[in-house]
Amino acid sequence: MFDFLFGLFSEDLGIDLGTANTLVLIRGKGIAIREPSVVALHRKSKELLAVGREAKEMLGKTPQNILAIRPLREGVISDFDSAYKMIKYFIHKTHRFPSFLPKIPKPRVVIGVPSGVTEVERKAVMDAALASGARKVYLVEQPMAAAIGAGLPVEKASGNLIIDSGGGTTEVAVISLYGVVNSKSLKVAGDRLDSAIIDFAREKYNLLLGQTSAEEVKINIGAVGDLAKMPEVNEKRATLRGRDLETGLPRSFEVSASDLKESLEKEVIHIAKAVKETIEETPPELVSDVIKKGIFLAGGTSLLTGLPEFIENYTGVKCQVCKDPLTAVVRGAGILLEEEKLLKRVAIAVS
Repeated sequence: MFDFLFGLFSEDLGIDLGTANTLVLIRGKGIAIREPSVVALHRKSKELLAVGREAKEMLGKTPQNILAIRPLREGVISDFDSAYKMIKYFIHKTHRFPSFLPKIPKPRVVIGVPSGVTEVERKAVMDAALASGARKVYLVEQPMAAAIGAGLPVEKASGNLIIDSGGGTTEVAVISLYGVVNSKSLKVAGDRLDSAIIDFAREKYNLLLGQTSAEEVKINIGAVGDLAKMPEVNEKRATLRGRDLETGLPRSFEVSASDLKESLEKEVIHIAKAVKETIEETPPELVSDVIKKGIFLAGGTSLLTGLPEFIENYTGVKCQVCKDPLTAVVRGAGILLEEEKLLKRVAIAVS
């Protein structure tokens, strides 16, 4: 009787467990959480002090007794205990249940994971979700979830090429007939672009720049490609604020998009090369479909100004950003919660 009630009242969840941000969707209700994947803990007791935006604001600013960390690195769980606490917090924050039930109705959870993760890493994600209160956990490769969220016909015998570039990893995949025909996973994404800006500040101005500051500069003026065709971008400027490595005193420098262009392109060229290699290794019949449809970009890094044109110029294939790229994976997870047959076809088997 209670099992029936649990299934009736349980609010199933779709989760995009990203290196930079975690999104949670409640089935039938939409996206409930968009928070940075950051937690703050008491260093000795490991008590959870903050999660998400509040915890991100603490990065690099905490006293000795507080530890602010990102539990995921390059698309995988690097700190299981912190990841478990973060996932549990998000599940409990979104999962509501009637007070008259004697137990908490456990939700089904669909989680998007990078296609390049190992069996051990997949098991770690699943264990963290189950330990956080999930009734059943399904893992889906992020490019597959992103393709479904973008409305691509993954069920047809037709090639769909999608790039899901987030904070820690970039996934390039050709999808047809419910499966990934060919894919590449590389650890070049938003975090590497932030690091490129940090390296630029150190080498050019001998300035130590923080990760959060570098991310803000990237969002505000980061661009690649032919900036002459983007005068509105070329005119933008931002201020690098950090510590002078010689004097130890605070300093600031103003930079433009063209100043950062070379450093950012040294990273995004790896993404373009991975796309080209994926196309070269894809069966000709599917390549023909890809050329007709073009390449689709999803994930936060897809919003880097000039990236679609950069990839298009490198590959010779039209490239476009899908609608609402930041939520493509979690929207795909939401669709899978509604379509049981499709979920069973695309879910990853974990032993």
